[in-house]
Amino acid sequence: MQTGFGPFVSVFLTTQKWTQVDIGLVLSAAGFVSLIGQMPGGALVDAARSERRVAGIAVGAICFSALGYATLPIFPMVLSAAVVHSLASCVLGPAIAAISLGLVGHAAIGERFGRNARFASIGNGLAAAAMGAVGYFSPRAVFIVTVLLLVPALLALRNIAPAEIDPERAHGATPKRRTDKPRSRPGELMQNRPLLIFAVCLLLFHLANAAMLPLLGSVVTMRSARWAPVLIAACIVVPQLVVAASSPWIGQRARIWGRRPLLLIGFAALPIRAILFASVTSPELLVLVQLLDGVTAAVFSVMVPLVVADLTRGTGQFNLGQGIIGTFVGIGASFSATLAGYITDYFGSPAAFAGLAAIALVGLAVVWLLMPETRDLEEIKS
Repeated sequence: MQTGFGPFVSVFLTTQKWTQVDIGLVLSAAGFVSLIGQMPGGALVDAARSERRVAGIAVGAICFSALGYATLPIFPMVLSAAVVHSLASCVLGPAIAAISLGLVGHAAIGERFGRNARFASIGNGLAAAAMGAVGYFSPRAVFIVTVLLLVPALLALRNIAPAEIDPERAHGATPKRRTDKPRSRPGELMQNRPLLIFAVCLLLFHLANAAMLPLLGSVVTMRSARWAPVLIAACIVVPQLVVAASSPWIGQRARIWGRRPLLLIGFAALPIRAILFASVTSPELLVLVQLLDGVTAAVFSVMVPLVVADLTRGTGQFNLGQGIIGTFVGIGASFSATLAGYITDYFGSPAAFAGLAAIALVGLAVVWLLMPETRDLEEIKS
């Protein structure tokens, strides 16, 4: 369902004779709402007693947004739909992670997040292909397909047995039958030093990463506008294949090796990729370089929620922790394009890639020097 937004929104609104200024305003408003909604969305999931219900409401809201785009593409409706979509997305991601944690617990959550990442990657790839096909005939049809996906999404939620989801475990709390320790207050999570270090690491990562593929797209378009869309599409698909193939394995390795080695691999791939983008000109080699993005995406899709689950274990604030991380990620991603664009305009694209590589190296150094291992000793014994 989420695949129906993103680039498809810009394409559709352009076909409706919208100006780029109006499209930019809608996308900026949605991005701002998504940024400020991360922590409240996580706190809402922590407060809920039925993650399935929360996820179902969020899915319905996303479909409502898609219906708004398709039926009445005027500025007030599209702006409202974009805001509703952003708010629902702030809730849906934490709800899925909470359902996963409530089903399997901390001991098996690494493998579960790995499977989640595999299915998410397959879903993104299949949905992009289907929506691209129907969008070729009618850009509006992309949003109709998104609405139709409401039915299988709700059926999938309905087939998760509520009794199998431990409500305390889903929020990162210790089950009451084991201890009477009260939940942590939300403000205490902001004093969790390893969590804040991890958040800063991810801010630096996304500050370096978010602009990299769009910058590459601009460079390739200036070299060959005809082949640019094909090349960028290949650069999107290749990492998805890597994520689908390797995510479950990463979840297994996280339990055996620990979190730090895999985090270091994920962070190290980014500066190497930036340096190669600055120096490689062959389109075929550029697609191969994107394999590194697949490695990073596979690591982060598993390790980010897994490390948050480690660091919030016993607090009952797992989803608020995800919201804190999401806020830092959003800040880094928001400034990335502006920074890369400024460096490109004044010093050229190779300098921009080099600058992004330098930021990525700082993030890698922070992980190496300050980020502790978060794997629980009981998990190692099991």
